[in-house]
Amino acid sequence: MSATNETPQNLTFRRYKDGDSKVRRLNQKIFQASHSYKCPTYIQSTPPCQGSCPAGEDIRGYLAIVRGTEKVPVGADGKTAIMPWQEYAWRRLTEANPFPSVMGRVCPAPCESGCNRNEVEDHVGINSVEHFLGEYAIANNLKFNKPDVAASGRKVAVLGGGPAGLSVAYQLTLKGHEVTIFDEHEFLGGMMRYGIPGFRTPRDVLDAEIQRILDLGVKTRLNCHVGKDVTLEQIRQEFDAVFLGMGAQAGRALPIADAEAPNVVTATAFLKAFNDGRLQHVGKRVVVVGGGDTSIDVATVARRLGHIEHAKPTDAELAIAGRMAHDVADISAKQGAEVTLTSVFNIDKMQANKHEIEQALAEGIHIRGSLVPVGIVRGADGRATALRVAQCEAKLVGGRLDLKTIEGTEQDIEADLIVSAIGQAVDFTGLEEFNNGKGAVSTDRNYVVNGQQGVFAGGDVIRPHLLTTAIGHGSIAADGIHNFLLGRDLEKRPKIDAHQFDLMRKLAEKGIEVKQATEPLRGTCNSNVAVHNFDNRSDRYIIPHDKLFLGHFGYVARNHRHVVTLDKESALGNFDERLGVLTEKEAQAEAKRCMSCGMCFECDNCVVYCPQTAVSRVKKSEATTGRYVKTDYDKCIGCHICADVCPTGYIQMGLGE
Repeated sequence: MSATNETPQNLTFRRYKDGDSKVRRLNQKIFQASHSYKCPTYIQSTPPCQGSCPAGEDIRGYLAIVRGTEKVPVGADGKTAIMPWQEYAWRRLTEANPFPSVMGRVCPAPCESGCNRNEVEDHVGINSVEHFLGEYAIANNLKFNKPDVAASGRKVAVLGGGPAGLSVAYQLTLKGHEVTIFDEHEFLGGMMRYGIPGFRTPRDVLDAEIQRILDLGVKTRLNCHVGKDVTLEQIRQEFDAVFLGMGAQAGRALPIADAEAPNVVTATAFLKAFNDGRLQHVGKRVVVVGGGDTSIDVATVARRLGHIEHAKPTDAELAIAGRMAHDVADISAKQGAEVTLTSVFNIDKMQANKHEIEQALAEGIHIRGSLVPVGIVRGADGRATALRVAQCEAKLVGGRLDLKTIEGTEQDIEADLIVSAIGQAVDFTGLEEFNNGKGAVSTDRNYVVNGQQGVFAGGDVIRPHLLTTAIGHGSIAADGIHNFLLGRDLEKRPKIDAHQFDLMRKLAEKGIEVKQATEPLRGTCNSNVAVHNFDNRSDRYIIPHDKLFLGHFGYVARNHRHVVTLDKESALGNFDERLGVLTEKEAQAEAKRCMSCGMCFECDNCVVYCPQTAVSRVKKSEATTGRYVKTDYDKCIGCHICADVCPTGYIQMGLGE
């Protein structure tokens, strides 16, 4: 077999075809060659990776630092960088997300699905670069810088120490507010700790990233359930604002008859028992009902735990219920469990991460699609002996599940343990006033709880979704809480609510002062009261692939992380991490595959191809990321060649409209 990688034929991208003699749009037409009608402007836009990231990370920004396009600021000597590029990239990343090492492992990376590079050959491995930066920070004991702001004297109570609560605590502390996290568990982390198994989120990694937030001065009150141990009224008297981030840590039972059988349990109870160390083995036959990432976690944990030949039938459910704990010394002779996962969707339509599905299949887990539970078969002792299922047709219509059961297709799947992984619920004990009647909290766009001034919410209490979604909620809610505490109106959030590249900050790092304009301008490039022909539209515009010049980009294979794939035998008792980390060289190579959509990456195409030499580089002493080139409008004739050959869509023919 040849080892040569053939370049696909569809990688020839042309803006114009043979025979084209007219420009595409009338408003780009040149009326006179003696002076310009359309001249280039430099438009910063949001790349689709960032627009797809629920946490709003400045993905393009930290990839530019990794690849070397954006330079680290230099110190007083004007030569030496103030920090390594890895740290600079990590600090840019963590402005939005304080958990890069955790998210680099478990996030399903919707940013990669949105990546414009998919139109060339394959997306950029954004998640793997994030993982690399997170590991670098832990290995080098990097800490968050304490805020250089005066303490506000305002106090905020955060109910729940999961990803949403920790995110809002992190952002509020950086703004100068005092934050106390209340959590009913012994340790912080929420579903990152009690819902995801340790071989996917190693506990030392999780602890390191949480500790950085606590080191900023965040206070905690653990083993404390607000509504039980402390009343909500006490919280309101002591604190100026409240954030509800309790999470959805109560599992949903199967909505069928006899689902209360003792060996029919929820996924959250199962995973918590495992993560707490109580659950060390399961029954011989385990059936998991779900289809999302949580169901895959349950199935792979069950496969690793296995069963022991002479265990009491009730041992597993007693351990899950918290009424006993398995003795590790007594279970050395474990055997593999037969694990079956059912989903109402076909396997190719399941909502779980496709990579995790492939790993589960490799480990010998039976995944059966298009099956809906219709009943529980119980024995004389009341315990379930099988799950009764039927074939079905399922699809999502308007965000709701449309399910059609096919009569006469019922069958039984034998089981010693049945796990329901069909969703989670919020425990509103003592906090019933916030329940909107649907088991969730209703908020506005600023995440203010409806009818509750000074009370905000985020994460699974609004809608169970990704961990990174909860982190994004916390970041946005922190802005709203900050404005509320300072007595400001909560402004309307921008259409694209994300952490954007700030050209003004970059110019300040360079020592270039940009003054505020106080009088009308006439398009001059010789004044320091504005940035010449630059406009930031990142808050309202995501740049699509058809605005890029894809012909600039050749085929470059993706740098994949090493993944340990287990089989049925090797999975038993194997709780080692499966996911490797990119090397420094691989991380840089992967970052270089980024097409820098909506931002100049200094390719020089516009300078080289301009027939009038109207486009030139900015003087080195004044240049920085986003200000690499400029246009002399006295020379420009509006031919739009610079825009045609701009790979990133940063140059647009806007002046003159």
